Amino acid sequence: MRPADLIRFKQTGQSITMLTAWDSLSAAWVQAAGADAVLVGDSLAMVALGHATTLPISLDGMLHHTQAVSRGFQGMPSRQPLLICDLPFLSYQCGEDLAVAAAGRLLKESSAAAVKLEGAEPEIVAVIDRLVRMGIPVMGHLGLTPQAVHRFGYRRQAQDRPSQERLLRKGLELEQAGCFAVVLEHVPAELSGELRRTLNIPVIGIGAGDDCDGQVRVTADLLGLTPQQPPFSPALVAGHHLFSDALKTWVTQQKSVPPTREELRQEPDC
Repeated sequence: MRPADLIRFKQTGQSITMLTAWDSLSAAWVQAAGADAVLVGDSLAMVALGHATTLPISLDGMLHHTQAVSRGFQGMPSRQPLLICDLPFLSYQCGEDLAVAAAGRLLKESSAAAVKLEGAEPEIVAVIDRLVRMGIPVMGHLGLTPQAVHRFGYRRQAQDRPSQERLLRKGLELEQAGCFAVVLEHVPAELSGELRRTLNIPVIGIGAGDDCDGQVRVTADLLGLTPQQPPFSPALVAGHHLFSDALKTWVTQQKSVPPTREELRQEPDC
């Protein structure tokens, strides 16, 4: 799968599916599920590493997890999902040269074929333009942007018409800068449809309603593994309780098995 394939899916009306992965085990799950694209999202800072926000994960950390995800894929690369990696906080906000070095390292040292970054401020658009001109495919991200949590929080974005018109303009700017797709997070559903009809590149929603070209979800949320469930991503299974109960059953069984005579004979004298 390549970035251009997602644009072709939009043109032919084929819905796009994208899931996150954070290690080789989760990568195998999402590939087996048939996802078109796999995102190594900086959400792994919260899902896998226990941080309160996505901000602490470093470029080295993202590379480490992207390499692990790469090892979880099976089969020929042409049959694997499109692998996209988030650029972490401060890897692209400090200038175009640093952004190219960061994104280039992810593509050079892993199987990632594209990067994703948040926002559409003039400085970010300039970074995207530079990355694309250097041959690095870029996916944009609008709406709720988790790296800006200290400014905007996790609340729903673009609630009034002026802010919706700004988001529509930003979407066009991302497309013009060369993004091959845009993730749209936690905005009104009617805005998602309007952006989808405005852009020639795919709009992939999360908490943005069904009128998108595709959907992305955090795999741990769908599996019910996260302590706090996002309101727009209900769990498909009660994974936390299911796995905890299974392990608890095993521990209880082991503790209830009496030792054999041979084991008793091998115990050291006090």
